[in-house]
Amino acid sequence: MSERPRIDVLVIGAGPAGLTAAHTLMRRGRRVTVLEMDDQVGGLARTVTYKGFRFDIGGHRFFTRVAALRQMWHDMLGPDLLTRPRLSRIFYNGHYFSYPLRPLNALRGLGIVNAVRVVGSYAWSRVRPIPHEASFEDWVCNRFGRRLFEVFFKTYTEKVWGMPCSEIGAQWAAQRIQSLSLWTAVTDMLFKRFRRKGSAPVKSLIEEFEYPRFGPGMMWEAFQQRLEEGGQDVLLGATLCDLSHDGHRVQEVTYRHRDETVTVPVDAVLSTMPLRALIESLSPPAPEAVRHAAARLQYRAFITVALIIDVADIFADNWIYVHDPSVKLGRIQNFKNWSPEMVPDAGKTCLGLEYFCAEGDALWQMSDDDLIALGRRELEVLGLARADTVSDGAVVRMPHAYPVYSTDYEEAVAVIRDHLSTLVNLQVAGRNGMHKYNNQDHSMATAMMAAENLLGGITDPWRINADDQYHEAGSGDLRHVIADLDALARTQPLVPMPLPTSDATRSC
Repeated sequence: MSERPRIDVLVIGAGPAGLTAAHTLMRRGRRVTVLEMDDQVGGLARTVTYKGFRFDIGGHRFFTRVAALRQMWHDMLGPDLLTRPRLSRIFYNGHYFSYPLRPLNALRGLGIVNAVRVVGSYAWSRVRPIPHEASFEDWVCNRFGRRLFEVFFKTYTEKVWGMPCSEIGAQWAAQRIQSLSLWTAVTDMLFKRFRRKGSAPVKSLIEEFEYPRFGPGMMWEAFQQRLEEGGQDVLLGATLCDLSHDGHRVQEVTYRHRDETVTVPVDAVLSTMPLRALIESLSPPAPEAVRHAAARLQYRAFITVALIIDVADIFADNWIYVHDPSVKLGRIQNFKNWSPEMVPDAGKTCLGLEYFCAEGDALWQMSDDDLIALGRRELEVLGLARADTVSDGAVVRMPHAYPVYSTDYEEAVAVIRDHLSTLVNLQVAGRNGMHKYNNQDHSMATAMMAAENLLGGITDPWRINADDQYHEAGSGDLRHVIADLDALARTQPLVPMPLPTSDATRSC
């Protein structure tokens, strides 16, 4: 074990939140050391390279209502931040439906009988709405009708979260599909050319976004380069062992890096690692009630199966949502359509097949070869590509991809927050760092606020998804973040929360 000079600020995790925090602190004159357990930066937003093919761990659009973050992205990449059209479809019952909806496409896909059933179901939901919207299923049925719920919402949602829609709380739908209904979708598709100048489209119908030329990892590698050029340390392959504290301050950190155990004093810590792991790292250990709360936090895992296909053009979409229960995959990314630079050979295509699972379950434990074979079969079942055109593939597994809002998660997080608040030089930020299903920009904003707190500010990153206006003051870049928080709050996604048993047994 070796000892090194004191660390000014230790940032745990080099995903969007951790790198944003480190960059903010560096610009304010602080000396930063970043620990990242992976061999590259970016976390869930990194870009993987396999034989010259680049693919995301899920697609990562760069879209935000926070001007300070948008400016930061452009400062990092300049002209390499491309403006891309959004094109995505839904696959259901052997047909592909454009999203946003298009009348002739929807009619062809549904057929006359089903189209009549959709309209009838929608009319019935308007006449006889469910009086108490307890579940995601209730909420969607009331706004779209049961038939459209079954076509466009049920299967995909249950694949992602591993629970029935009748057991997911309505509040998730209320923000995740905020302001969207059958009526707004139809009027948007029919009359968008006449939309009042300056009016914003419904969030779920946004038609373009920004994207780095070589994938989202390009952004986070630019952050890493800026940090290292500024004399900051970004340690890859570094695993936190423990945070030693006296009950008031974190005093010392121990981590493993390149087969060496390092113990070093620290002035401040900003963590983006999973809350559960953070509590487990404390020395002396947290009280039993806090450790029990941390153990209750749950996560969904994520597998990307990237397939290289010897076909130049397969489909024009950025991604496709798979609502077909006959296959396990939930979504397909076409990385060539995000940016042509993602594929080194114009005669080939790289598709990312996304599987949602629990860490350790049967899907998670499948070998890479078996997952690639599964992807080949499912592509053929969907009619997207013949199995024999798939020439190669790669697999990436991501644990802790989505924090799950279990029935008692709010109580558990509250217990953890109360305990961590006693450590005055420790801040948390980001998706896993706060157990919040944040978008990329929300994670970055929480990181800027957490960094501000370490600099002597008084901000509350936990309120970034609150519906009320955020009033607390800050300085520097934070003023721009706070000015945009109202808009940010409206775009904050929630994670589905299982209902209590009494509500979960209800049906539409």
